[in-house]
Amino acid sequence: MLFILDTADLSAIRHCCEFYPLAGVTTNPSIISKEKTDFWKLLGDIRTAIGDDRMLHVQTVCTDAAGIVAEAKLLASKVGKKGNFFVKIPIGEEGLKATAEIKRQGICGVTMTAIFTPGQALMAACAGADFVAPYVNRLDNILGDGVRVVADIVELFRQHNITDCKVLAASFKNAEQVFACAMEGCQSVTVTADVLKTFISHPMTDAAVAGFEKDWKSVYGDKKIAEL
Repeated sequence: MLFILDTADLSAIRHCCEFYPLAGVTTNPSIISKEKTDFWKLLGDIRTAIGDDRMLHVQTVCTDAAGIVAEAKLLASKVGKKGNFFVKIPIGEEGLKATAEIKRQGICGVTMTAIFTPGQALMAACAGADFVAPYVNRLDNILGDGVRVVADIVELFRQHNITDCKVLAASFKNAEQVFACAMEGCQSVTVTADVLKTFISHPMTDAAVAGFEKDWKSVYGDKKIAEL
């Protein structure tokens, strides 16, 4: 399972890279715009924060295939490192055309986003996408079943022996949705820092740690192991 952070907040990125087993960072135009700063400087700072080995996913804003390919080339030249750069492209005819061309030219990886059906995911994978990003909570918000859609995509890929495209589930409201997707065999998720932190939180864990500390101090006071 790959855990990818869904934010452009540098403080959150630095914190989570330090403490969590992150595979990278995903962004989109809304996330980038929220930071209200210079676009290229922000991407450069994100790449510096995550290092060369982690993935960086950045979405294009052009809507025609030629424009998407041109933006992919520019982005890859500026923030692509060691093959760990993926351009995000919304599903659609122009996006599919651009994906095929980007992969033909070997420009960078492709994450096809705004996926809401297994059919969209299958078409994206056949076009050459490396990741497909189904939106879990957005489906739940319209009385759909986001986790079921993720499960269907995973099964669809299994049946057709699609191994070079991973499901990157996105749009999560809580850790339970993430866990449910993991149980269905989803290979990767992109989550906010809050959801990532919640994923490891449990009141019984807090109680157990507090008990360890209390018992230790009852015998050894504030001394650490190296001081004994």
